[in-house]
Amino acid sequence: MPDRDGVISPPFLPYGRQEIGDADIKAVVETLVSGWLTTGPRVAEFEQAFAKSCGAKEAVAVNSGTAALHAAMRAIGVRTGDEVIVPAMTFAASANAAIYEGASPVFADVEEETLLVDVASVKRRISPRTRAIVAVDYAGQPADYDALRQIARSRGIRLIADACHAPGATFDGRKTGTLADISCFSFHPVKHMTTCEGGMCTTDDSEMAAHMRRFRNHGINSDHRSREAAGQHAYDMAELGYNYRLPDVQCALGLAQLSRLPGWVAARQKIARFYDRAFARLPQIAPLYNHPNRENAYHLYVVRLAPSIDRDKVFAALRAEGIGANVHYAPVYMHSYYQQRGYQAGLCPVAERVSKQILTLPMFPSMTEEDVNRVVDALTRATA
Repeated sequence: MPDRDGVISPPFLPYGRQEIGDADIKAVVETLVSGWLTTGPRVAEFEQAFAKSCGAKEAVAVNSGTAALHAAMRAIGVRTGDEVIVPAMTFAASANAAIYEGASPVFADVEEETLLVDVASVKRRISPRTRAIVAVDYAGQPADYDALRQIARSRGIRLIADACHAPGATFDGRKTGTLADISCFSFHPVKHMTTCEGGMCTTDDSEMAAHMRRFRNHGINSDHRSREAAGQHAYDMAELGYNYRLPDVQCALGLAQLSRLPGWVAARQKIARFYDRAFARLPQIAPLYNHPNRENAYHLYVVRLAPSIDRDKVFAALRAEGIGANVHYAPVYMHSYYQQRGYQAGLCPVAERVSKQILTLPMFPSMTEEDVNRVVDALTRATA
């Protein structure tokens, strides 16, 4: 749009953006007129397709990534008085889900070069009250699941993968969705694929899958479609659950999007390579390290700025140029809610230090090489 001098400003580049195409619209419209808007056939179809896409035996659709994490906590038996180890660098939901079940999050520090959870820090945090470890696939790179699983198994602890950043990523050739006891995904619009809002749990344990399906439906042991098919009306609420159902309309959108996920992951990886090449010549800007045994799905492209650079000034400069930079994240326990619960600065020194240096740059499949160059040029000026 022209400014007062008639100069056309380039379009705003957000840090993330969904893609909605004709196939998505067609799938949604077909479901809208099908007679089943919720608890219908598209739910199971989406679950089965998603499970197949990552090689898991079971998938359970829910209405957000947060609901997925909460369902996982309930399925593994987290209860009042337990502790759940969570990386400091993550979205608050990774830790909040433990509190929902009365447990206490225990924050582990992260690797400075990757911002993935530091295995040594996890070991130091384990206590007799530890029920689970949550591994976060930060920015799209899987955590060290071999090391974390070894720790968990040796102590009878469950392992949950917060894979919300990483559908389509791999660890030693194994896909996310199969790397932990339960893996949790998000379909928020800035993620790899979207159902508007939505989430999924994957597992190879059929009992835990059945538990999560009951939990997402108020704790009731059947849904309307299954009772309709059986010609029955009676049902039993076996436990206190929540309304975490994902409607058929959104599952139809998810099905249509899922078929394009591999192409979108490849596009993100291509954009990351453009960024990597550009920043190789700029010592003041360091991309996160990628372990050679892991395929990064690149939900985010995060860089660390030199300690001498004021990150917030760079952020403001990029936004002034129409570059939708962001920051992911401040350590969870630095939020006021957690401070009021007694968590204090100093728990995770690496996370606290690096969180003041990091910047998230635009990353979405439809970005062009010209878009990347625009971001790189703006960041180069802002850090000069």
